[in-house]
Amino acid sequence: MSLQQLSKKPGEIAYTLPKLRGGEEALSLTASVCPYCYRVLPAVIVEREGKVYIRRVCPEHGEIEELYYGDVEFYKRVTKYTEDGRGTRHIYTQVKTLCPFNCGLCPMHKQHTALVNMVVTNRCNLSCWYCFFYSEAAGYVYEPSLEQIRGMVRSIKKQGVTVAIQLTGGEPLLREDLVDIVKLLREEGVRHIQLNTNGIKFAELYLEDPGKAVEYARQLRVNGVNTVYLSFDGVSPVTNWKNHWEIPYIFETFRKAGMTSVVLVPTVIKGVNTHELGAIVRFAAKHIDIVRAVNFQPVSLTGYMKKHERDKYRVTIPEVARLIEEQTGGEVPREAWFPVNVSAVFSRFIEGFSGEFKFEMSNHPICGVGTYVYVERENSGVKLTPITSFVDVEGLLEYLREKWEDLVAGSNRYVTGLKVLYSIRKFIDPSKQPEGFDLYKLLFNIVVKRSYDALGELHYRLLFLGQMHFMDLYNYDIQRVQRCNIHYSTPDGRLIPFCAFNIFDDIYRDKIQREHGIPLEEYSRKYGMPKGMVTRKYIRDRRRLESSELYKLTYEGVLMPGK
Repeated sequence: MSLQQLSKKPGEIAYTLPKLRGGEEALSLTASVCPYCYRVLPAVIVEREGKVYIRRVCPEHGEIEELYYGDVEFYKRVTKYTEDGRGTRHIYTQVKTLCPFNCGLCPMHKQHTALVNMVVTNRCNLSCWYCFFYSEAAGYVYEPSLEQIRGMVRSIKKQGVTVAIQLTGGEPLLREDLVDIVKLLREEGVRHIQLNTNGIKFAELYLEDPGKAVEYARQLRVNGVNTVYLSFDGVSPVTNWKNHWEIPYIFETFRKAGMTSVVLVPTVIKGVNTHELGAIVRFAAKHIDIVRAVNFQPVSLTGYMKKHERDKYRVTIPEVARLIEEQTGGEVPREAWFPVNVSAVFSRFIEGFSGEFKFEMSNHPICGVGTYVYVERENSGVKLTPITSFVDVEGLLEYLREKWEDLVAGSNRYVTGLKVLYSIRKFIDPSKQPEGFDLYKLLFNIVVKRSYDALGELHYRLLFLGQMHFMDLYNYDIQRVQRCNIHYSTPDGRLIPFCAFNIFDDIYRDKIQREHGIPLEEYSRKYGMPKGMVTRKYIRDRRRLESSELYKLTYEGVLMPGK
């Protein structure tokens, strides 16, 4: 019997706890799933030879072990910072079975939504081998109507938190009514709109008519797109065959259109682009006038893969941090990274100080890490100074937690606020700050004077570096998915955590979207295209793209030698 024919058993549970081996130390107990039959299984997270593994035993498919985290010291450092969430703030589905087969969000979920992924199409003009999904592979086209989108937004708002939506796909730029979708989101009160794209349409329009490209980008921007979440897997053609040649024209379009908040999103695959991580950081720093962040995403190995294949491509957060340290000459050290959930300390202090509920991100500490670096341009390139080199982040976090606890205990908010503003200075070493950069003054002006100029200066002089490692069937940790705050919206009104929606695609993503989609042939007939064809795949003219001065200037100083 093939793996595809196996009887799935979501909601069933087995109770055999995996045994420790010689030389191992147990770090944590959790629950996982069998990648083949979906049984819920007790799992142990263990340290062995400096690495961290997750292991469980299925009564039908035996022992399953996978690399969980590539460095145990990094693991211990980030798991010190654990923040329990406070629930979803709205229950969308009742508990009827075991997590993660009850999603929508249910009472077992521990975190409200921070970012909603809204799929506006599953069509794409590329066919990347590591992509989660696209229409031709799925066998149907999913493109929700404007009214379905409006309904999804209204369902999201039931939580009563600031709504941030990422328009995603497929390739959202293939929607002819994308500007109308953005307008609709703004009409519904969505505060932050992020566009997840490969950006190729901007380059195509630019080469046809620069004015047309700029006007299209400007329409997206003025109608509400705050940030472009741009695929970018490397600085050379070998690593970034997706849009390497188009990036110069995309960037030029953004500059002229005033689209100055771009996040570069590399999918990190061991042996494919892991040698260019430092170069990606320097590339982002070179273009800091429009690039606000780099969000590295270690690859999630979807589908069924043999273990030797998984070992070939698997990379985890600490390895990425180590490679960035090595490839930046130590300018961005491993110690500069903190788990995303430490931001909840800041959120809770502000909530205690203001007396009003504040949006927070209390993710599992293994899900993601981040840091900020100050960028100085030099004749020879850029100099990177992580904020941790002149700010005692650990001390500041401890202090803010202490003051939050004081506020909860009834301390005077005004007095506590003054103490914090005065004392925060001691966590900043002015002698180590980059010349001309006064972090305390900027923070003071932002908090006390409500200075938007100071906020803008802080935002545009620091580059955020992040990592987000989504799970797959082999390293699945149910404690992580219960604290996920990146959710997918669906036409039936549910919100489903990222690492349930895409991993259990036959239960969530494909099942839901097929129900609300149309077959390829029907779509082809409807739009007068050849049978089974739903998208014109992109074909580039490399010679033309490489011949411009714009192409050369964009990569000057960062393009890998000989590429």
